[in-house]
Amino acid sequence: METQPTSLYERLGGIYSIATVVDDFIDRIMVDDRLNTNPRVDEAHHHVAPAGFKYLVTEQVGEASGGPQRYTGRSMEDTHRELLITGGEWDAFIDDFNQTLDKFEVPQQERSELLAIIDSTRDAIVVGPAS
Repeated sequence: METQPTSLYERLGGIYSIATVVDDFIDRIMVDDRLNTNPRVDEAHHHVAPAGFKYLVTEQVGEASGGPQRYTGRSMEDTHRELLITGGEWDAFIDDFNQTLDKFEVPQQERSELLAIIDSTRDAIVVGPAS
């Protein structure tokens, strides 16, 4: 009898592992000068409670990776529209994400799937001019 492939959520280790990675990632982006040079991003980082931000991102990754969680936050477009995020800032964000994945030694298959999920949100997030 052939077993069904496990979901990305299961391969990542479930919500506790996802929350641990999100915790590191959010801490990383909150202090990244490449992102905080944008005054709108810097202001948002100072007006959002990190714990709440981490909670919503953990929900979002849990749902997107096939877990039972349901994302309860605002749409990516509504959340980021006023921030005028540039392509260069997006690249810095992805670099931070890769640094976190490196830290936790996330395997290439899961890394690729996570990056594809994140990349699917790019058009809703990057609205500013190219840097």
